[in-house]
Amino acid sequence: MSETVTHLYDSGATADEQRAAFTDGTVPVAVYGLGKMGLPLAATFAARSGNVVGVDLDPAVVDAINDGDSPVEGEPGLDAAVETTVADGTLRATTDGTHAARNAAIHVVIVPTLLDDDDRPDLSAVESVVDDISAGLAPGDAVFLESTLPPRTCEDIVQPRLVEESGLDADAFGLAFCPERTSSGRALEDITGSYPKIVGGIDDESTRVAELVYDQLTSNDVIPVSDPTTAECVKLFEGLYRDVNIALANELGRLADELSIDVREAIAAANTQPFCEIHDPGAGVGGHCIPYYPHFVIQQCETDTPLLETARAVNERMEEFTVRKTVEELDRAGVPIEEATIAVLGVTYRPGIDETRASPAWTITSTLSAAGADVYNIDPVCSDLDAFAGRPATLSDLPAIDPDGMVLVTAHDAFADIPWRRLTDPTVIDGRDALDVEPTDGHVYTIGSGPATSD
Repeated sequence: MSETVTHLYDSGATADEQRAAFTDGTVPVAVYGLGKMGLPLAATFAARSGNVVGVDLDPAVVDAINDGDSPVEGEPGLDAAVETTVADGTLRATTDGTHAARNAAIHVVIVPTLLDDDDRPDLSAVESVVDDISAGLAPGDAVFLESTLPPRTCEDIVQPRLVEESGLDADAFGLAFCPERTSSGRALEDITGSYPKIVGGIDDESTRVAELVYDQLTSNDVIPVSDPTTAECVKLFEGLYRDVNIALANELGRLADELSIDVREAIAAANTQPFCEIHDPGAGVGGHCIPYYPHFVIQQCETDTPLLETARAVNERMEEFTVRKTVEELDRAGVPIEEATIAVLGVTYRPGIDETRASPAWTITSTLSAAGADVYNIDPVCSDLDAFAGRPATLSDLPAIDPDGMVLVTAHDAFADIPWRRLTDPTVIDGRDALDVEPTDGHVYTIGSGPATSD
């Protein structure tokens, strides 16, 4: 590949010349953050551009990648993509963000934004990367942020920080927010075409460059929006919609007992009307997106956001509701909670994904254990069951445990193979309407459907 650094922002070259430069390796790319979303993005950039350095603080991650191994599991195609791009020299990794910045013309930031103890967005990881980029930022460089951020972060924090730390004028480099729209377990598929790519630049030239670059990565459309703040809100609004919709479903689901109906049946029938799309009730909402994004808006905006706050509170209370129904149904079966043996099925936040961030299982397992129950946690994909309150177990252990109660939190496919006939009539709380178990003596309770009885 050429050692000539070609800058795309305000370069004076034609669009065709810039596309050729990007795809022949003369536009060096640095991707900051090589986690579950960052490494697939870096591998995709490497495959398309031929000249990528990935940056991560973890030396073990960097060493694995440089050996051609993917430290990220559960992503179809990623092992091969990393092996191939490292072998052909289009992808390498480093812990030195400043050095990477000095040698890059495009800087892509995809590090997490978490919450502090007061539920305020913690921008320290993003700010640290911005400082590294500033140390190597050159005229004509372009900075793209894919990390989910509170509204106005690019305009009020990132751009001023880049200007101050680099010494460059604001119009000397490009800046755009280009939110990731990927899900664990399908990252490469999503990056390369599942959904349109959204880009919003700080100026028209920044937007143009972002469009040009991402058009080489995706087979889907690239949709420009007016500015970075609009692009930031696009990503957040997607999560807010889901949080509010799930809260509606959860609130309706809690009415099943009082109304003596299967709320899930009513929702399914209501959704046959094209203007109704109610989600499913369940045992709680987890992951690194939905439980966090509402706070990015609630904490950032002075305007009251009662709907967002209420939705978040409703969804957080589903964990308590799940525990309460477990206690009530066990009591109905004549088993006090302090004497109960309970198997919790699924502790990751999503089926098939080894990710436990904000999983409802954290609260459910700890609350049941604190109430005196003997809790066993079963999850076929979780790599750290020991972190949860209770004891780790496997599906094959169930007959020996012979639990008084079983609580489904996450509907892994493996739970289709529960050996029901070898269990002694457990009380079942199905948090996802996913278990194929015949009701016996009213001891099956499905959140959103209520108690089931034998015909």
